[in-house]
Amino acid sequence: MKIAIVGAGFGGLSSAKVLTEFGHDVYVFEKESEVGGVWTASRRYPGLGTQNVRSTYALSDYPYPKGTPEWPSGEQVQSYMAGYTKKFGIDKKIQLNTTVDKAKQGSDGRWTLDITANGKSRTEDFDYLIVANGIFSDPFVPEFKGSDAFKAAGGKIMHTVDFHNLGDVKGKNVVVVGYGKSSCDVANACEGTAKSVTIVARHLIWKVPKKLKNVLNYKMLLLTRMGEALFPYIELKGTEAFLHGKGKKVSAGMLGSVQGVIEKQFKLEKLGLHPKTGLDTIVRSTVSLASDGIFKKIAQGKLTVERDTEIIKMEAGKVHLANGKVLDADYVICGTGFYQHVPFLEDKVMKAITDERGNFRLYRQLIPLDVKNLAFSGYNSSFFSQLNAEIGSVWIGAHIANAVKLPSRAEMLAHVDKRLAWMEWRTENKHARGTNIIPFSVHNIDELLQDLDAQIPVFTRFNQWLLPINPASYKNISKKVRSRIGAGK
Repeated sequence: MKIAIVGAGFGGLSSAKVLTEFGHDVYVFEKESEVGGVWTASRRYPGLGTQNVRSTYALSDYPYPKGTPEWPSGEQVQSYMAGYTKKFGIDKKIQLNTTVDKAKQGSDGRWTLDITANGKSRTEDFDYLIVANGIFSDPFVPEFKGSDAFKAAGGKIMHTVDFHNLGDVKGKNVVVVGYGKSSCDVANACEGTAKSVTIVARHLIWKVPKKLKNVLNYKMLLLTRMGEALFPYIELKGTEAFLHGKGKKVSAGMLGSVQGVIEKQFKLEKLGLHPKTGLDTIVRSTVSLASDGIFKKIAQGKLTVERDTEIIKMEAGKVHLANGKVLDADYVICGTGFYQHVPFLEDKVMKAITDERGNFRLYRQLIPLDVKNLAFSGYNSSFFSQLNAEIGSVWIGAHIANAVKLPSRAEMLAHVDKRLAWMEWRTENKHARGTNIIPFSVHNIDELLQDLDAQIPVFTRFNQWLLPINPASYKNISKKVRSRIGAGK
């Protein structure tokens, strides 16, 4: 089957590799000049690095090169991904600097893509389309009252992904909007170069240290089955049913202990930076690793945080906050999230795969139920996004081969609706249009493996309750599935 994959981040690359192994003729289209998705040079801000340690942020059969630090930089992740394409020969299947402008589906279910490369346009037909453009592809920057006057006076407004050069803010007053990882990373990086740096945070969220008490790596807390089980899943079984039933004091006590450590380690009360909610809310939509040394800089007065407020208007050289303060500002850098949409799909297709609120209605976060020959890779963002995308790619390969036993259409629709309603409830509508499954990374993998009738060894699953998930534990899944269904090589 001739398959088009749009995007060369982890979702696109793992799909290209896996589906090639399944015996398909794969073509990858990437608009950037290099592979990497959010890790490409055009999207890397100063200070960008992984939230995961190296060992948990790898694809199953390709470890990082020796000498890579425990928390790789953005540049190192991109280099790793480029190495992956060369290792498995998929670099030859990738067309860089190539944009898919439109994808149209014919009555026969095949897709015609309008493609632009090097200023030249063409059309090409495919049997199957995989969308791997990523859920962090289109940055969202708020509209600010008075922004025209601010910019006319030389002020700059941008998203974190468009900020690349620290030298640009030398001697400037920088206001960073947001309190997520990208916002704090950028603010942290600007300190020492900029004249002043102020973080404007509408809401404070919990920050996790890389090491609790500067000793225990946070991977031991959140990147295990036990860490995931501390938060109630849509369906509770076994140990999880106990932890959120008769044993809820146990799970609450564990989270409470960790919260106490973080409070003391970062001196949150003293700094006036204690979130209004408890640590149990840390995974409603995302988890934010604390930028190195940021709380020390705040304590020293090198960085300022204006909490529980927002910019209400701008003027030349200044921003006004809802709390009444007026800040000098030359740069306003926004870590304010992303749009989740697919610009090359027709409106009728988008209406068929999303609900009235724009949520993607995908079974297993992978396939729409009302559009055939279409799948999404990487729309199950998690702690282990690369691994979830890889196992999802195996599921797609098996599905194309009609080797996944699916429930009835009515049951799948009910499943999608129930899951979206639950996600909206537990995240307060902050689930990236149904594409963010944090913290339930392993649950998603388990569900996909169950569909595939492929499991990792029981002993490995047992170890995962106390030890961080090791992607290498899943390196034989694709081979097992292909062998079972008689597909590919």
